[in-house]
Amino acid sequence: MPRPTVAQLVYGSCTVILSTVAMLALSQTSSGIGVAVIALAALALGLLVAMTVPLPRPRPTRSAAATGPTPAEPARLSERRRPVGASAESVRGRAAS
Repeated sequence: MPRPTVAQLVYGSCTVILSTVAMLALSQTSSGIGVAVIALAALALGLLVAMTVPLPRPRPTRSAAATGPTPAEPARLSERRRPVGASAESVRGRAAS
């Protein structure tokens, strides 16, 4: 099981604290059962927020990026390229006519 990130802990804790204060202020309850229900609801909401925070994606390793293109890629790239002289001549020929 992966450990929670710092962002998950911060967002979850802030959600629990702020939602508890807001629900207690809005409900104006003073009974022990009411406070317990609000605290449980705030904990559930904080857990939901903490679990939905996006996890950081693993970065690609430098060794994969440093190896460069595979041997098949240079052949494909060279097939698409046209000689510079041929394209320049065709442009000049169209402009002259």
